[in-house]
Amino acid sequence: MTQRLILVRHGATEWSESGQHTGLTDLPLLPSGEEGARALRPLLQRFDITHVRSSPLQRAHRTAQLAGLEVDTIDPDLLEWDYGAYEGLSTAQVRAETGTSWSVWTHGVKPGATPGETVEEVAARASRVLATVAGIDGDVVLFGHGQALRILAAVFLRTEPRFGANLTFDTGALGILGHHREDPVIVGWNVTA
Repeated sequence: MTQRLILVRHGATEWSESGQHTGLTDLPLLPSGEEGARALRPLLQRFDITHVRSSPLQRAHRTAQLAGLEVDTIDPDLLEWDYGAYEGLSTAQVRAETGTSWSVWTHGVKPGATPGETVEEVAARASRVLATVAGIDGDVVLFGHGQALRILAAVFLRTEPRFGANLTFDTGALGILGHHREDPVIVGWNVTA
């Protein structure tokens, strides 16, 4: 098994910088996010890339373009976690509202303008992405979002999807997944230019 999966979290946006939960809100990259996306070019040139997929949201797709890659497939299964009523709120705001030590990983979300998703629903989407790219020769790049890509990594590693809570993933960073013999492994994580 020689294929590597290169996960790329989009560049910085206003809400990623402020700590607001950004699920389906389609925010543009900040100038610093565009700069971070361009800085990915030399890192991505090290791989034998044969296929590129992106979330349909502009922050992911634009990151791919600025990183110098042409997207082969727009994949809605690479969308970020649907935060429902907590969209646009910071963790501190949700904790103040609920009066708890809320975490999206343990407490989940409630419906709002969108229905929201459970961690298991995000993991099911991740499983579909992994099944779709499994037979592709060469390295595959997936442009997406922090929480959803952390869950995708957990699914790839055959662990509980909530393991993703243990993986930090900065904007404009790469996660590299591969195999040691037949075992799925993290080759590199949170790699930045």
